[in-house]
Amino acid sequence: MAATAATPQIVVVGCSAGGLSALHMLLGGLSGPLSVPMVVVCHSGSEDMRLFCELLESRSGLRVQEAEERQLPAPGHIYVAPSGYHLLLERDGRFALSVDPRVAFSRPSIDVLFESAAEVWHEGVLAVLLTGANADGAEGCLKIRRAGGTVVIQDPDTAQVPMMPAAALELAGADHCLPLPKISPLLESLCP
Repeated sequence: MAATAATPQIVVVGCSAGGLSALHMLLGGLSGPLSVPMVVVCHSGSEDMRLFCELLESRSGLRVQEAEERQLPAPGHIYVAPSGYHLLLERDGRFALSVDPRVAFSRPSIDVLFESAAEVWHEGVLAVLLTGANADGAEGCLKIRRAGGTVVIQDPDTAQVPMMPAAALELAGADHCLPLPKISPLLESLCP
């Protein structure tokens, strides 16, 4: 199910250390739901992602839920990868969950989500990589850019933990590198 235009068809977001605060700011900065689904991988360390989703939903007023196997992501909804599972997008655009080995010491892995999104949506992927303490997401950003998608990376100088955005910038570069408060307005302008 490849996108037919450069207009984003899906937004994928990755973060790690400092991620809950960054997601609060990102989602809280949106004036309303986006016109496309948003899928989030956060190395939260939490076993109960329902509470994580509730915190994000209460802060943003947006619909946030844990992603489920074979679920088709809907526009305007935000989906969070369950703890202990890689979250992938299948060719038909539905979610798949996997317990394959950790990638970049993580499961869920940002790279796994980003790479599968690039394979499905090509130039229709809009990726956002935020604060974090490892290099997860860098390979995924590279694959998205090579597929024609758009990559937005939080300016490492403004990240609570700069390692993740810095690693992605070094490996993949970015279409936009911005301080966190400027990312929400960009998402709204790119997803009309």
